Amino acid sequence: MAQGPDFSGSWKLNGEKSKLNAEFSFAPKEIIITQAGNDMTVEKHSNFQDQEFVTNDKLTLDGKECTNPGFQDTQKKSTCNWSDDKASLKIISKIPIGDGDMTITEVYKMDAGSMIIESMASSSFGDMNETMVYEKK
Repeated sequence: MAQGPDFSGSWKLNGEKSKLNAEFSFAPKEIIITQAGNDMTVEKHSNFQDQEFVTNDKLTLDGKECTNPGFQDTQKKSTCNWSDDKASLKIISKIPIGDGDMTITEVYKMDAGSMIIESMASSSFGDMNETMVYEKK
């Protein structure tokens, strides 16, 4: 099975190159990715309302649904698929919130040594789009 780019490594957010929401951003300050064969783990170091937190997602790159812990006691269900040209990886996650689901679509790709994540979140609270640019540490 053909694979796309290897996103493995420790990545630090480049706030100047990123297009983030002014009010609040879901952009993690640091992402550590381990990618081997069909498996990928994504460890995100984030800060929300002055609280540091770390999320760990274990994913498979074959489109099968993976379940990881979500916010509070929820379950986050994710699928990962390579684009047809294998240049990008799309991760679609659904997290139950309030009276519905939040759907988060993240597209990971490489550009001149930087990792770009285009993130779109939609829920009953509205839609949010961000483009996060990460540099290897």
